Amino acid sequence: MFAILAQILTFVQLQGQFKYDWIKNNLFLTVAMGMPISYLYIISVKYTVESFDGDMWPSRLLGFAIGAIVFTIMAKCWFDEPFTLKTGVCLSLASCILAVQMLWK
Repeated sequence: MFAILAQILTFVQLQGQFKYDWIKNNLFLTVAMGMPISYLYIISVKYTVESFDGDMWPSRLLGFAIGAIVFTIMAKCWFDEPFTLKTGVCLSLASCILAVQMLWK
């Protein structure tokens, strides 16, 4: 859950400048958003590594896959980005990464 929230907030921080002028015009506040977002990533990685018995790779791969999925959803909702075949293939690959990390023992 921490990873999903961190990815959503990262999307707002980085892409929000294209939707809201106040984000673009308040660069310092936008940069300051990075501190609580970083904390969420740190907690997310901590719990993920613990749940995978100290292995670090699953946290990196899960973070990547969750990021791709969240970005796609947010881009569609906020900017009405088209869902192309290329996007579908990328989401399929991200889903495969999630499945491998979560189901392969």
